[in-house]
Amino acid sequence: MHIADFEGGNLGANGIVGGGLPIAVGAGISIQNRGTDQVVTCFFGDGGTNQGTFHESLNLAALWKLPVIFVCENNQYALSTPLREAISISRISDRATAYGIPGISIDGNDIIEVYLKTTEAVQRARGGEGPALLDCVTYRFFGHFTGDPGRGITYRTKEEMEQWLQRCPIKRFKEHLFQKRWLTEDLEKKIALTVRTSIEEAVRFAQESPLPSPEEAAQDLFY
Repeated sequence: MHIADFEGGNLGANGIVGGGLPIAVGAGISIQNRGTDQVVTCFFGDGGTNQGTFHESLNLAALWKLPVIFVCENNQYALSTPLREAISISRISDRATAYGIPGISIDGNDIIEVYLKTTEAVQRARGGEGPALLDCVTYRFFGHFTGDPGRGITYRTKEEMEQWLQRCPIKRFKEHLFQKRWLTEDLEKKIALTVRTSIEEAVRFAQESPLPSPEEAAQDLFY
């Protein structure tokens, strides 16, 4: 879950809600000091926008015009609290106004719209104009964790989930590709087979690999 790959530019996730935002700001300062054309993309959920780190990070990034794109994956429930019961405004993007930066609410299930709006924000950041807040409105199809059924008498209905399933981003993008004739049934089958094969190979590799030695328990934990 909490992976990191410094060489690939992934500074890692953590279990602290809103904990990644100040890290992203720090990376933005590093980029600015080194004078590179890099841009930081910071992902967090709607629940994270109620943390102090959210406001502190947006304020500092705006003040110093740091190249950071703040991307809220707004699935409208945080863990199980509806957005309407946690935030006094209708759109998370409106919070950007307080810091004088662009705040944009977009259909998070529309791959093309997300790509286009992100591209605009990246170009703006690279041009020295500072950060932007993207409020990507989407939906979580499963529970927040293994023991969370995520439906029925808990906090959302089966009917609501079924409505959002019709707006599945993969389903919609596939339909778009078919419409444009960029995807055929044969090609779709080949892609599905390739993905399934790679997953099976990865699972087999994991099952056949030896267990780690006890000496590796503290690896990458202490320096």
